[in-house]
Amino acid sequence: MKIQSRRKTPPVGVGNVLLGGGHPVVIQSMTDTPTADVERTLKQVIELIDAGSEMVRVTVNDDDAARAVPEIVKALRAQGYTAPVIGDFHFNGHTLLAKHPACARSLDKYRINPGNVGRGERHDENFTQIIKIAVGHNKPVRIGVNWGSLDQELLTALMEENAKRKNPESARGVTLEAMVQSALSSAALARKCGLREDQIVLSVKMSVVQDMVSVYSRLAKECDYALHLGLTEAGSDVQGITSSAAALAILLQQGIGDTIRVSLTPRPNVSRAREVEVCKAILQSMGLRYFAPSVTSCPGCGRTASDYFQYLAKDINEHIQHNMPVWKKRYPGVERLKIAVMGCVVNGPGESRHADIGISLPGASEQPIAPVYADGKQLTILKGDHIKEEFTAILEDYLRKKFA
Repeated sequence: MKIQSRRKTPPVGVGNVLLGGGHPVVIQSMTDTPTADVERTLKQVIELIDAGSEMVRVTVNDDDAARAVPEIVKALRAQGYTAPVIGDFHFNGHTLLAKHPACARSLDKYRINPGNVGRGERHDENFTQIIKIAVGHNKPVRIGVNWGSLDQELLTALMEENAKRKNPESARGVTLEAMVQSALSSAALARKCGLREDQIVLSVKMSVVQDMVSVYSRLAKECDYALHLGLTEAGSDVQGITSSAAALAILLQQGIGDTIRVSLTPRPNVSRAREVEVCKAILQSMGLRYFAPSVTSCPGCGRTASDYFQYLAKDINEHIQHNMPVWKKRYPGVERLKIAVMGCVVNGPGESRHADIGISLPGASEQPIAPVYADGKQLTILKGDHIKEEFTAILEDYLRKKFA
């Protein structure tokens, strides 16, 4: 199935990155270090960028964090990193941005949540103050609505209005409508304060997949602003990855979404960059972007004589990961390469022929030989105890010739 054309949004410039307007979907992540700790935060920002995060968001929650931002950005640029740095503001953004103009200037974008900028008249006053600062510094803004911090005054008003209807909506339906209204009314107020259409990004994050898909689908129909996609709290490990992949894939398949984040609960001693790797895998699996050669490998069954194919697939993936920094410069286009590592004759030869280069290892009842295919034709046959080394050498030789 061909992925539908993307929405006709005006491109939003965030530093040296463009969101929307037909540009590739952008990956972003967020640090979890105390921003006031310049050394730790800078280290993690670099880690995320090196992993493939094209924008990085940092918490700006107090004076110390606001004072640290210019130092972090200056040190980042001094090391040659150009990725945009985004400031995440909740509750006191209007105060911090006004009090720390160096912070306001250093950031490439502000993220504000209309659900927690104040109540009543203070809500519009504080929100307007942030927007005017953004306008003064010519900065784009993401208006990020979260159902965990949804504007309760708006939600209450919509619930009361709904209760008076002859056929009232469900509470869930009203909540989804409040999410959309909060985003759109906030965008309208931002425009009234001077922020341009091409300086606004919207998000309406929820943690339930079907609700998140529904609310983004509604929002996409009602506006032309660039959209940031993500589940607000996806969970950890398999749950978080699966939920994020399901939600993002549905929307991206419809052409909805200009930038994405996978918000995984960190596992102990696992790099924060894990969520960036998941983003890359989602986009590449859908054919939207390519980051490294893909390896097709079989799950194994009763026909696979040993677990050797498992280790070979693992070794080839690690070889790719290790060599990509060099390959990317030496072999432009290598990220679209398809490699197959298969475990028996059932699908092995066919998958290997479909790939650019592939190997079909012998199954339980097959001769102990491993045919290698390149560009749809059998290239050679390997056997013995050094198949991994020989196939790796063949792969390297294939790259040299293909990208000569």
